[in-house]
Amino acid sequence: MQNKIFDGDRHVIEPVSLWKEYTSERTFSKYPIYLKNIPHKELSIPPVLMIGEHSVLSNWGPDIQVAAAIENENSIAERLSATCSKDQLLSMNDSGIEQALLFPSFAMYIVNHSEIDAQASLDFAAAYNRWLFDYIGSETDRLHGVGVISRHDPKTMVAQLETIAQFGWRMIKLRPEIIKGRSLGHPDYETFWKRCEQLGITVALHGGTHLAGSTVGTDRFTSRFGLHACSHPIEIQMAFLSLVESGVTERYPSLKFLLLEAGCSWVPYWLWRLDNICYTEFPSLIQDNIKMLPSEYFKRQFWLTIELGEPSIEDCIKTVGVDNLIYGSDFPHPDHMHLNDINIRNELDYLTPSEIDKILYSNYKALI
Repeated sequence: MQNKIFDGDRHVIEPVSLWKEYTSERTFSKYPIYLKNIPHKELSIPPVLMIGEHSVLSNWGPDIQVAAAIENENSIAERLSATCSKDQLLSMNDSGIEQALLFPSFAMYIVNHSEIDAQASLDFAAAYNRWLFDYIGSETDRLHGVGVISRHDPKTMVAQLETIAQFGWRMIKLRPEIIKGRSLGHPDYETFWKRCEQLGITVALHGGTHLAGSTVGTDRFTSRFGLHACSHPIEIQMAFLSLVESGVTERYPSLKFLLLEAGCSWVPYWLWRLDNICYTEFPSLIQDNIKMLPSEYFKRQFWLTIELGEPSIEDCIKTVGVDNLIYGSDFPHPDHMHLNDINIRNELDYLTPSEIDKILYSNYKALI
């Protein structure tokens, strides 16, 4: 049995100062990113991250500010360790993590913010990527950068991709949501998908609650409970559906996707429904874009991170096989901290040693 662990969903914490330092003066003067102190009569609460006149996060009112301030007290050290590569590596050592994919915490909200223009979104994405390149520095054997792409103007996406590829990174991150009226299957992205396949770049789909934009559940809920219940798993399911339904997976069979922070327990039912109800209903309506069972596209082109403790990992393995699953900690985000305090291998002891080793380490090699 191996002792190595690859973390497929680890986050950096971006300092507010990076945006002024790495962004063009034109963009930063139009959309300054700063912390705004919000007075509270009883508690000292953290300031709100702003972009121009808008909060970076939506539905982030006084109640969630206070609750988050209390909850975040338990993870201050962890979040501080994610602000620089030296401390990030020390925290990985403490957890037995050999290598990790690095995802943003705030850039995914800033770049995709609905209230900024396309040029600003592009500039903020480029600023984050340059900062992350400097953050990693010479630690490329252990820290793997995941580039952020702006979707505000699809005509810019191929050039963004090629810049990221020049960094030596083998993965880029997109949000699964509709951005500026376009789902992932929109025709405007066609040349982008083609170039991703040509360059062998894996596409990671990672959402998050409180996006200032269109996210599933925002038409019905404003509570953290309701929004957080929907945002990650349901957006990922619809993203997979969009890519299959539009024919992206049919036209680009070598294109690889990594689905993050949605677990895997939804996979058996979702694929069963798509295979047995939707696929068989009107074959003539889907014959151009969907030429084999949706589950076959999944097995061929999709990987996903498991959530420790979720109930249906074994069922997912029976459905798509163990080779498509990897481990992701979501470190240092507070909503997953309680899942990182357990012995990972003991938590998966109902699997075979070979299956555990594949999930915790070997399977990532297909992606980067």
